[in-house]
Amino acid sequence: MAAPHKLLVVEDDQNLGTLLVEYLRAKGYDADLRHDGREGKAAYDKGGYDLLILDVMMPFKDGFTLTKEIRQRDLTTPIMFLSAKAMKQDAIQGFQSGADDYMTKPFSMEELLLRVNAVLRRSKGVEPKAPEPEEYRIGDSRFQPRKQVLQTPGGERKLTTKENELLRLLCMNRNEVLDRSSALIAVWGDDSYFNGRSMDVYIAKLRKYLREDPKVEIINVHGKGFRLIADAGTS
Repeated sequence: MAAPHKLLVVEDDQNLGTLLVEYLRAKGYDADLRHDGREGKAAYDKGGYDLLILDVMMPFKDGFTLTKEIRQRDLTTPIMFLSAKAMKQDAIQGFQSGADDYMTKPFSMEELLLRVNAVLRRSKGVEPKAPEPEEYRIGDSRFQPRKQVLQTPGGERKLTTKENELLRLLCMNRNEVLDRSSALIAVWGDDSYFNGRSMDVYIAKLRKYLREDPKVEIINVHGKGFRLIADAGTS
């Protein structure tokens, strides 16, 4: 029998934090609780977590700051935010800091569980529906999806899981329209507004990386999605 997923919940409201952890444990997860950003960072540093669930407003270190620190050396561990801040700009800031999901309070425990399950499922990566090459050649760049590595004229870059899966979909649909809704469902699990804004952030990141290759461009196709404009490169 596989070991349960290990989750870290960092929530300064002790009653809510205890309720969350007890609920997640009842659903089969191995969940730990910490009450501020400093405690959360210390727990994370010990390693071994499959998912981090962070409150945004916390003593000593807020969730956005903690996430940015973690993302400086860890691009793969999924992170969810819990926040009483419901403004769209706050959610965008959360995704820009490196989060995988953003939930506004109050929320139901059932919704939390569904999102936890979805984030953990997505963190394993999107499996291609058909065999794919070990390497995509796009312009003067090389993309190795299984290694999550992009090599451009400017150098080599390790991609996050979402960056990797988005670029994979764009390469699989090279010079054709990648439907926005289909990409959201494939990588994020649903095509909600907040996931859509998150995808826009990741598309912007990919554009920045590929800007080093003048032969490659990701363009918006109004009302439809995105198109990766690139030839197959040279061998």
